[in-house]
Amino acid sequence: MDKIDAKSAVEHKVSSSGHMEHMESNACYVMDQEPYGPAGFRGIFANRYVALCASFSAIGGLLFGYDQGVISVTLVMDHFLQRFPEVSDDYPGGGLKKGIMTAMIPLGAFVGAANGGWVADVYSRKYSIMIAVVVFLVGSALQTAAVDYVMLTVARLIGGLGVGMLSMVVPIYISEISPPEIRGSLLVFEELSIVLGIVVAFWITYATRYIDSNWSWQLPFLLQMVPGVFLGLGAILLPFSPRWLASKGRDDEALSMLVKLRQRESDDFRVRREWLEIISESKFQRQVLAERHPKLVLPGLLNTVRLEIVSWADCFRRGCLKRTHVAVVVMFFQQFVGINALIYYSPTLFGTMGLNLDMQLIMSGVLNVTQLIGVLSSLYTMDRFGRRPLLLAGSACMFIAHLVIAVMVGKSNQSWPSHETEAWVSVAFLLFYMLAFGASWGPVPWALPSEVFPSSMRAKGGLITPPLVHNTGYGAYVFFAVFCILSSVWTFFCVPETKGKSLEEMDEVFGDRKSAQDVAVKEEIFAGLLREKGFAQAA
Repeated sequence: MDKIDAKSAVEHKVSSSGHMEHMESNACYVMDQEPYGPAGFRGIFANRYVALCASFSAIGGLLFGYDQGVISVTLVMDHFLQRFPEVSDDYPGGGLKKGIMTAMIPLGAFVGAANGGWVADVYSRKYSIMIAVVVFLVGSALQTAAVDYVMLTVARLIGGLGVGMLSMVVPIYISEISPPEIRGSLLVFEELSIVLGIVVAFWITYATRYIDSNWSWQLPFLLQMVPGVFLGLGAILLPFSPRWLASKGRDDEALSMLVKLRQRESDDFRVRREWLEIISESKFQRQVLAERHPKLVLPGLLNTVRLEIVSWADCFRRGCLKRTHVAVVVMFFQQFVGINALIYYSPTLFGTMGLNLDMQLIMSGVLNVTQLIGVLSSLYTMDRFGRRPLLLAGSACMFIAHLVIAVMVGKSNQSWPSHETEAWVSVAFLLFYMLAFGASWGPVPWALPSEVFPSSMRAKGGLITPPLVHNTGYGAYVFFAVFCILSSVWTFFCVPETKGKSLEEMDEVFGDRKSAQDVAVKEEIFAGLLREKGFAQAA
């Protein structure tokens, strides 16, 4: 359809909305978004401003990764163990206490992410990043000043709240400002920053362990505040999400932000078309919300609180249930394929393979660098091959790695000095695992949840490892290998492909809004926008 035909279709839709065939043809034309540039990695350079905004906001991921990585070497520092003997291997129940302390970050992150939704919806994605940074800085300061086990554990919980909010809002922000052809590559920035934070934290702690004082562990905790302050202050310059602005009825501001993000003129046909799609979807979601909860959409603090509560239930209703299932389960499998065991306890794991302390720490650092290399590859593969192929390939590779390591550990665990070959085979497959995870189950689960939900729902949607490794050896790897198999089966049957689709096209991807009534409502809203915004003239 050329522009003349498209314009005729638009005008005919405005004048004769009862003729469904013209509406459908025009809808197809509008939804077939012409890209702003090349897809995938090359497209990042054609969309420099949005890539800059995405990469800066992804510093939130660096804070998450640093807070995870800082503990791995710290757990074996003499001065740290003198201050917190409860996490020592020689302390009665030390394995459990170590697990509780390290689990405070993911626990806090869960609570922070769960409560970050209403902050992101009410105060904007931009301001919620700044709020999360403040919480993170409080937690970091308390970790640095911790004087006993309880204070350290509570401090890590508070820090987890901050990074949890960041881990929720940053991928949402990136997905909402990105054009569809490079959204996957830009969302990789989140995982890339997380892994970079882990790597930086590891090598900082590797260096500071030689300090003969409490600064050996306090300095790494203190240094994590530097990027936090940088992100908190720099976020002032970030543009608002056009989709958040549209959700608040601020349509003209949404267009202004879209023009800024796409670095195009306001009359650019692609910008106008994307703007109308965003507004149309936003109006549709507000209408659905009003129909479901007519009394709660009225102004008032009590109604706002009640609406926030019942909105969570909407995640499990028709139109969102499939998306909620995918978003929750993909993050579940990301954790249960073994990654946290290797991040937190890699020195201990290398110790079970017979390596001395210095080699344990060095190989743990190499392990994290290997994961970083894997994540870098997904900058190219995410938008080229799609999400499903990466998940399926990653599950298969990780299963093989866990299986080989389980066999090697089971065969040699009682006498590693006489099984040096088996030890290094185990090390090689640990590196292979990290490469596979970094290229697949590392970045993809950060992309999918922020992509699949409609605008009104987008902001909502490690404890057992130490005793498992300590008591069973090879059993930990068998445990994670089983979850790799399950993740592959689940991906094959349940995960749709979102590559190249706009956020407003996810209804079609999931097939959960196909009723004639929903289609008619969307068409009616779109037709009204065509008249109101003068789209036919822009065509």
